[in-house]
Order: sequence, then C-alpha cells, then structure tokens
Amino acid sequence: MVKASVSIVKVTDVYESLQESLSLSDGLAGLNIKDRILIKPNIVSWDFDLPFPPFGVVTTSAVISALVRILAEHGFKNLTIGEGALPQISPDGDVVYEALGYKKLQERYGVKLVDFNKEEFVPTDYGDGFILDIAKQALEADKIINIPVLKTHNQAKVSLGIKNLKGCLNKKSKQSCHGVGDEELSRMFPRIIDKLPVALTIIDGLYTLEKGPGPTGKAFRKNLLIASRDPLACDLVGAAILGYSAKEVAHLTNYAKSHGRSLELADYEVQGESVTDHQEYVTYDWEWSEEDTGPAGFEKRGITGLAIRKYDSTLCTGCSVQYNPMLILLSSAFKGEPFPNVELVSGKQQLAAKGFDNTVLFGKCACHLNKNNPNLKKAIPLWGCPPDLEKFVEVLAKEGIKCDYNEYVRFRHYLFSRYKESEGFDLADWSVK
Repeated sequence: MVKASVSIVKVTDVYESLQESLSLSDGLAGLNIKDRILIKPNIVSWDFDLPFPPFGVVTTSAVISALVRILAEHGFKNLTIGEGALPQISPDGDVVYEALGYKKLQERYGVKLVDFNKEEFVPTDYGDGFILDIAKQALEADKIINIPVLKTHNQAKVSLGIKNLKGCLNKKSKQSCHGVGDEELSRMFPRIIDKLPVALTIIDGLYTLEKGPGPTGKAFRKNLLIASRDPLACDLVGAAILGYSAKEVAHLTNYAKSHGRSLELADYEVQGESVTDHQEYVTYDWEWSEEDTGPAGFEKRGITGLAIRKYDSTLCTGCSVQYNPMLILLSSAFKGEPFPNVELVSGKQQLAAKGFDNTVLFGKCACHLNKNNPNLKKAIPLWGCPPDLEKFVEVLAKEGIKCDYNEYVRFRHYLFSRYKESEGFDLADWSVK
C-alpha cells in the first residue's frame, strides 16, 4: 500500500517554499481546474481596540497570499476564502479580511471572501442523532484547502488541521462540541471533517504558539510549512514537531480509531526536512495549584480566599477567550488582603462547592447548571456567551471585589510588546504586498 506523503519545508521565501512544499507532497494532484475551491484559514479572533499579537494565533496572510498566487498560476479561478471566527468577539468579518489584506487578493485574482457567520448553515446528519450546522459554502465546495496554524491548545493539546474545521460550524454547533460524556470535545470535532471535501492541508508554521490557542499564549518563530493531501498524516507530523505523540492527543486517537488508521509516523512518508530536526516540545497548558484554587501564579503571589476551578473541555471557545483576561482582572483586585471567600466555576459540568460565601458563575452554562445548586450561599451570576469583561468588573465591584479594567488594558499592551521585529516577529506577515 502506498504511504500517505507529508512534506516538511524550512521557509526561506514563503512563495518559493510553499511551491516546494506542494511539489513534495503532490498537493495539487487532487484538484481539478474547474473545482470550486474553498480556502479555510484559522482566524480565531481579531481586535482593533486593543493591541492584538497574531503571532502563532492567526494564519499568516503571507501563506494565504502565496497559495492564492500559486493556484492562480496553475489556472484555478473559482477560489473562495471562508472562515467563521468568533461572533461577538471578533469585529465584522469583512473588516478583518480587509485588515489581513484579503481584499487585495479579491481585486488581483477574483477571490471571493465569505464570512460564514453571515451566511447560511445547513443541518448535517452524521448519524446516531448527531447533527451539526455546517457552513453551506463549505459543504458546496468541490475541494477544501485547510490552512491551520502550528499551535498548541489548552483544551485539545494541539490545534491543527482537523481542529481548524470547527470554524465551519455555527455558534450553536461550536458550543455543542464542548459537551460531556460522548459529546466531549475530543470525540465531537474530529467528526466534522467526515462531511467536508478536504483535499489538502497546509499547516502554517511560520510561528508556533505555546499555551494556545489565543494571544495570551507565547509565540515563537518556527519557519516551517507542513503539507499533505492526507489530513491525519499532516496533523500527526504537526503534533510530533510540537513534541506530542499522536497517542497523547485524544482527538487524533479518536479520529484514527474511527477511520481504521495508524498513529505511527513510520507508516507515513515524510518528504523534505525530518521531524526530529525540528521537533521541540511546546507546552500546551497553564500551571494550576494542586488544590485547584487558581493559577500557580496566584499561589505564588499569596492570593487567598479565592478558589478558581480550572477550566475543562466543556468551556466553550467564547468563554475560553475571556478566561485569561478574567484571571488578570481578578489578580488586579488583590491588594494583600484575602478575597471574601469566593469560588468561581465555569463550563458545563463544574458545580459550586459547599463552604463559600460567594460563588461567581462565569458564563451562561455555569449559570444554568448551578441555578438550583443547594451549595450556593450567594451566587454572583455572570451571564453572557461569553460574559462581557466590563460587566464582570461592574458586577464584582458591587460585591466589594475591586477589579481594575486598566490592568487588563496594560496586560494587552504587555502581550503585544513581547514581540520584537528584530527577533523575527513581523506584522507584515499579516498583510498582502
């Protein structure tokens, strides 16, 4: 049996390196010149109000631009770029596309730009009563080219090609992927690909990200492209380069099992660079206190009277994006005195415990789950999907917990300031020349 081929290319010039990557992986072989091709980047979110470092978070425009150019040069004309970034967090998709330079690709090559959140979603039956609402443009494409980022994920360990297709779902279906039991995250989203015509995966490894998937993680320059016509093979190589055996990544194990596939890299043909030459462990998760009372950093600062239960896989992406900012806000309220015996719970399965005078219910799911919880002495519900941070500050202030929103603003500036152009972090990678 012919082994699936995966290419690893060290990037010098993005356009030239992508050509090499596609040549080594025979990446365009599965495409027909008349195909309606959907290009699916990873645009988690964007922010024009506060500094937003996209390094290792958002697919670079440099890779998207190079791909569109290569496809156009090969005669492909029916090209669409589509994504469904986080509604209520990201600004309008058209505005983001313009900021990323995609409008130039539209003018230059006739590429169509689609914000899935503004378009139709189609209920799609996966069997056993499992239905997901998939973007119509994704279902109707003849072929999909999936372009994730080479990054870790604090709930899924790695976020690569298979995970990136979650952006083809509407908000409700994205939320349903963060369930419990048989609907647990690692079981749910690997099934999305089964109804989508993914012909090629290109992992954008110009940057990589620890403690992802958002900008609160730390990015590193990596300068790699990984490509394959086989989505599992591509993700296995990406995970290995991040330092993870596929058997350590639940969603890859689940996908391989359901498709009768091997998890062994030896069963795949790696072209170009070797995995071992670029393999480096990138941590995916945040350190938490052994007592589950908050981040390890809180314990080091001597913060007491506060128990923040660690997020789990049921925390939906919206609340997940707001989670670290929420921690910064709570940290800003610490002035050396203990908190007033406060617990914070989140997600779809965390139940408030006994013995707390105040319980913060972070997000709609936690509010619903705990509404009749007899352990609650005083509930502080933070409704919202996700909760609004300024509302968070306002509500806690009424309970005597004085968070400083300006501290969060300073934190955002700090995140951005970590990345120096002299150290290889170039915002021009998110523009089109």
